[in-house]
Amino acid sequence: MSKQLGNLMRQAQKMQEKMAEVQKELALRTVEASAGGGMVTAIVNGSQELVSIKIDPSVADPKDLDMLQDLVTAAVNEGVRRSKQMVSEEMSKLTSGLGMNIPGLF
Repeated sequence: MSKQLGNLMRQAQKMQEKMAEVQKELALRTVEASAGGGMVTAIVNGSQELVSIKIDPSVADPKDLDMLQDLVTAAVNEGVRRSKQMVSEEMSKLTSGLGMNIPGLF
């Protein structure tokens, strides 16, 4: 029984190390999302951090800042959604070898 527990603990430690490695790799990867037909583009990394934002000068009308704010919000939100999806897919690949899905983990 203790041998099985020891094996389980080693497997858990290996999994934890692999997950940390994958998270570091994902932090370096980015996704891109745009709004307004490409007028605003957000780039978000695998840590769900906004890396950069590009705004087409033609949409920067001081008389219509509400539209620009809406486009920025939409692009950033879509970027974060795509980043979370990317992380979820990579973590699913990692946990699929265990024959289980760990809900709520990522």
